Amino acid sequence: MGQELLSLCQVETRRLLWIVGMLFAVILVVQHLELPYGTVLSSILSAAKVPVEGKSRFEAVDSPFDSEAVGNVSLSNDLNYTGTYGIHEMANDTRTSGFVLERNEVSNRTLEIDEDTGNDQEEPSDIFVKQNRTFIVENVNPLETDIEQERRHSSFEKQNTTDTTFSEGGTRNESNTTDEVVNSTAGFPTTSPASPMINSSSIAAPAIIETNVGAPPIAVGSNVTLVQKDQTTLSQKPESSEQLHSNLSRTERSSSLTRVPEMNKEPEVPALDVYSISDMNKLLRKSRSSYHSVKPRWSSTVDQELQYAASQIENAPLLKSDQTLYAPLYRNLSMFKRSYELMENTLKVYVYREGERPILHSPFLKGIYASEGWFMKQMEADKRFVTKNPRKAHLYYLPFSSRRLEESLYVPNSHNRKNLVQYLKDYVDMIAGKYPFWNRTGGADHFLVACHDWAPSETKKIMAKCIRALCNADVKEGFVVGKDVSLPETYIKNDKKPLRDLGGTRPSKRSILAFFAGSMHGYVRPILLQHWENKDPDMQIFGRLPEGKGNKNYVRHMQSSKYCICAKGYEVNSPRVVEAIFYECVPVIISDNFVPPFFEVLKWESFAVFVLEKDIPNLKNILLSIPKKRYLQMQMRVRRVQQHFLWHAKPEKYDIFHMILHNIWYNRLQQIKPN
Repeated sequence: MGQELLSLCQVETRRLLWIVGMLFAVILVVQHLELPYGTVLSSILSAAKVPVEGKSRFEAVDSPFDSEAVGNVSLSNDLNYTGTYGIHEMANDTRTSGFVLERNEVSNRTLEIDEDTGNDQEEPSDIFVKQNRTFIVENVNPLETDIEQERRHSSFEKQNTTDTTFSEGGTRNESNTTDEVVNSTAGFPTTSPASPMINSSSIAAPAIIETNVGAPPIAVGSNVTLVQKDQTTLSQKPESSEQLHSNLSRTERSSSLTRVPEMNKEPEVPALDVYSISDMNKLLRKSRSSYHSVKPRWSSTVDQELQYAASQIENAPLLKSDQTLYAPLYRNLSMFKRSYELMENTLKVYVYREGERPILHSPFLKGIYASEGWFMKQMEADKRFVTKNPRKAHLYYLPFSSRRLEESLYVPNSHNRKNLVQYLKDYVDMIAGKYPFWNRTGGADHFLVACHDWAPSETKKIMAKCIRALCNADVKEGFVVGKDVSLPETYIKNDKKPLRDLGGTRPSKRSILAFFAGSMHGYVRPILLQHWENKDPDMQIFGRLPEGKGNKNYVRHMQSSKYCICAKGYEVNSPRVVEAIFYECVPVIISDNFVPPFFEVLKWESFAVFVLEKDIPNLKNILLSIPKKRYLQMQMRVRRVQQHFLWHAKPEKYDIFHMILHNIWYNRLQQIKPN
């Protein structure tokens, strides 16, 4: 009886153990299918290594490093650090938003990470970048690689297609409206650049399979050429450009991988409602540390010359004073002086001769948009900087007039500018199809000078990578501080005598505290008049003044005022900023988000007053709070900075023509890292 009971217990025990074992196996299978972290056993048995939310799935809380090796793959967990990683370098920063997989057999390659956006600049190596994703890396055959490359090329083309649907303000003669875009055509023949063929017949390029499905990853195999919309094969260029290609193509063919022009996204900026002058100073510092231009598809001697110049400026000898330049006006007198000297001795500009008048090569020399016309006239006539050999050029000028574009093609009251945008697109396509230089950098070494209010929106897609010198320098409307240039808006009344009425009354004779007169464009000026028109004899604030002969009434008021109010109109820019300097009146800029001219070089706070739009009711108190000694100092500095804002029939050293050109040159250099 006892033996039977014992046998029965043994049978029941084995059955119970079998049930428990099966249950445990089921649990293991379920956890294996559901748990994303490492192995199943480690997730069950090691409570100390539970991953933390926000970190890479390969990272444990007590992990000694933020980067570790798994098989033949190196895992790096820092995409927020700005700098250059070696392939097997361990990251020490725990601020993690993703991870990077890099193949061990690749050496001496780097991955450059943008601090804010997480975007990368890839060197020719097998690199895979993705945030918060788990990847399995395996080899596939060349056919699959070609298909993947073609799929990505199609995706790039869709992303780069010009979007011409936008909302903008009206001209200075009409109210703000939202533009409705319709189809239209322009007068340039469009050249459709073709993309180079990808030859992968001898490669087994790496592919990426995601266990967490999302946006398509980017796989770059060695000897594989990335493609994008602007590329054009040499064989498809017109005969007129074949000679230009002959010398450049040798360098291109010698490289195992051709880098396609790519540009980091503009540095992200805090989402502020209003950008004060101090906020813009922060943006400028940020752009210097995080913004870098397109890497050229092939190298050129001009790149080395630019890198040398950039290095010389960074290491400029200390200069405390100068006979011509007054140090307190500049952010860094030493760097500005050295940069200007290098521009005079080094810079070569190629001016495209293509294009028909009046939109191209037809300067408009009078009125509030005259800056672009005067620059065009003097740039095309220049003998010092202009070169006829485009291979020697450091910069390429697109000589169109935004004022002529509006005058020639815009249909009044149509609120439709698609034909204007299409005209510029056709022009760029023609340039890119005829010459190799646009495609070499994606247009990053090209520049335009445009003063019309609409220029930012007309060029923001087609010429986004160019250096854009714009009067309408609105930081919230696509103006990139550190890349684009704030163009001074100069009101030229007499193109034969641009310096007529220059200067004003000495400070002791300026009886008016503050002066403004102008049309009620935009929303700021009506607020200004609401608070100050006919309210205080010290505040001479008007709408339009009765015009005397030669506008003398307006000029006399500016020449007799301590402070000249520069209130925005429809857009942030106003010719009153330069007028105030012209008449030696301290500018009071009331225009939120406006980047003042030559911002990268001049210390505007030393000679101008910035008042936020919301502080208009307190305007007089703000001006009265400035001590007399401080006012006299600013007024003296206005007279000293005046030389940078004057047009001369024949350009002179440090004048407005040279300052515009210098700012374009300077911003180009700041995009290039010295070796």
